[in-house]
Amino acid sequence: MQEHDGMNEHESRQEANAAGTSRWLVIAMLVLLGVAAVALGYGYRQETLVGHLTAQQSVSDSTISQMQGQLSAVTSKLNDMTAAQQAQAQAEAAKQADKKTTAGVAHAGARRPTATDKRYKQMQAQLADQQKQLKDTQDLVAKNRTDLEGNISSTRDELNGSIARTHEELVVLQKRGERSYTEFDLMKAKQFQRIGPLTLSLRKADIKHKNYDIEMIVDDNQLTKKKVNLYEPIWIHTENESQPVQIVVMRIEKNLIHGYVSAPKYRPSELATSGTASSLTPVSAHVPANGNDGQTQPSTNPPPQ
Repeated sequence: MQEHDGMNEHESRQEANAAGTSRWLVIAMLVLLGVAAVALGYGYRQETLVGHLTAQQSVSDSTISQMQGQLSAVTSKLNDMTAAQQAQAQAEAAKQADKKTTAGVAHAGARRPTATDKRYKQMQAQLADQQKQLKDTQDLVAKNRTDLEGNISSTRDELNGSIARTHEELVVLQKRGERSYTEFDLMKAKQFQRIGPLTLSLRKADIKHKNYDIEMIVDDNQLTKKKVNLYEPIWIHTENESQPVQIVVMRIEKNLIHGYVSAPKYRPSELATSGTASSLTPVSAHVPANGNDGQTQPSTNPPPQ
């Protein structure tokens, strides 16, 4: 009888252990499904951002191509007009030379008729007018070329954003007061370093090909960017920033990169607290009495987290 009771108690424990194991398996599966859903959502968001940027780049390339085509057409037309006018001027000059030679042989020592002199002066005046028109056309085309190139450069700047390639250009961007800039030197290491609103880790620096590999932690997600070129901006959209954060590397050395992180000046919560963005006091208004513009040099040390 006691043997029978012991067997029943043993079977009950086994059933309880099996039920506990099944419960933990169900919990683990639910956790895995949640992680997969979060990863899919983030991937879809990144894919949407990449598509938007690709569309903007396509529009800018199309605009630049159209402008370059118009510039080429104007240049070709100007070249044709110049060649035609030069050929006409040469033909007129040869014709006048032939007339002078014929008149000299037939009427040696005789005075040329007044009508011939008048016609010759008229042709000279016409040639001078044509040369003046040609010069005016060349000046106009040169001005249009300059304006067109300026528009192309402005379009590229607007699409690509302001990027500093040296420390002096970074200081100029800082003085605008539109964004905050954190200059950094990042060594190759497995540990992460806090720089501005981001946490970065350099994994590879290729001096020969001027590119690098970097890992970053954004909103508790670890991201990897490989073969990023020198001066190529990295745009990161975070949950706490109203505008994307930008990373630009200005120098690549052995196991080290030097660049800066650009972030919005104000967060959405700060803008909401102040009422409207227009009510914020501009940076240029806070000028000390000693004449300094109030701007500080970018620090290579990261701010406290």
